[in-house]
Amino acid sequence: MRFSLKNLMLINMKHSGFTIIELIIVIAIMGTLLVLGVVNLNGAQVSARDSERKADIEAIAYHLETYYTSGSDAIESIGQYPSVDSIDGLIGNELAYMPDIDASSMEAPDNDTSSLVAATNNDQSVSGITPAPTINQYIYQPIATDGSLCDSATTKECRKFNLYYRTESDNTIYMVTSKNQ
Repeated sequence: MRFSLKNLMLINMKHSGFTIIELIIVIAIMGTLLVLGVVNLNGAQVSARDSERKADIEAIAYHLETYYTSGSDAIESIGQYPSVDSIDGLIGNELAYMPDIDASSMEAPDNDTSSLVAATNNDQSVSGITPAPTINQYIYQPIATDGSLCDSATTKECRKFNLYYRTESDNTIYMVTSKNQ
């Protein structure tokens, strides 16, 4: 049997390329890998935002402790924390109470405004705090020596505080307490 160049080309043309089954398998594998990559990326982003929330709360707590021990240039109140009413002065005016704080620590991830909100009750539990924190806000709860919420209605000094935040990954509320409990 004699093969000509034309016969060899026809034989090679019949066997070149991929079958439709092979293409479907490759596309399915690529699609699965893409979905897994997107899911892992989303999880990493959620974890990063939760880490930022925790770092923000730790920065706020640190600067409140500094305020407690040394007061500030604007306010002489050594040995106490800002009251609930002072929170309005604290928000947008962080430098008066916490001169060295980075203003971005007062903002929850993906939020362009201050996220620090005053508590409205003295229940010192993660399930009883009002308002309950969302992933976009932090709750500041100053407490007087008798356990009541420290506000202008009371003339008591704010001797401790609680800060609350909620994580996005597991929707859990966490509480950070002052060192002076």
